[in-house]
Amino acid sequence: MGDTETGGGSVVSDEMNETSDPEGVGDADREDSTGRRRPPSAAVVVVGLAFLGVVAGSLFWLFQDELSHPFGDARACEGSDSALTGKIPLGGVPIPADATDVHYITRDGFAEVSFLSDRMPDYLHRAGLVPEGEPLFDENYGSAYAWGEDGDEMPDGLCGPALKGPVWSYHGRGPGTGVSILIERTPAGTTLRAPARVIASFDFGE
Repeated sequence: MGDTETGGGSVVSDEMNETSDPEGVGDADREDSTGRRRPPSAAVVVVGLAFLGVVAGSLFWLFQDELSHPFGDARACEGSDSALTGKIPLGGVPIPADATDVHYITRDGFAEVSFLSDRMPDYLHRAGLVPEGEPLFDENYGSAYAWGEDGDEMPDGLCGPALKGPVWSYHGRGPGTGVSILIERTPAGTTLRAPARVIASFDFGE
């Protein structure tokens, strides 16, 4: 018969040896009748492509700001021709440390920057726009600016939210010479908004 007896007294069938080999079964599953490996099924290919699509989509979502803005800078508006790095200096004086929602457009050495800050009174003094101890709305240092409530006078190309009127205007003095500032004030016109949105214009090419 086709059975053999082992030293331990158990009987092992030759037929069972042939059919219990997992490696042989696996090889049969992976090879066709000629012994050649079969290509992956269509379902496997579809699943693999779907996985790659999910990975690519996730990477695009993570880096979309860098991919959709000039210089990979989420602050830069479309059409900018130069990058502003670090704490943007307005005529040599960096914007306030708490500045958020920053946007800028640059053209031929001229920049317009929009940001939101709660520390503009301090900045105006540091930049020399308003001397220490002087009121912020002294007309020796600034003036009311006609700005519509809907912000339809946003500088051409500058992205981000518009200012809300009323607006006060300052022009550079001291270390901030060459800087022009438009800043939101309260409807009563007695103080700045807190926080206030600002648009600063200045030359940076020199």
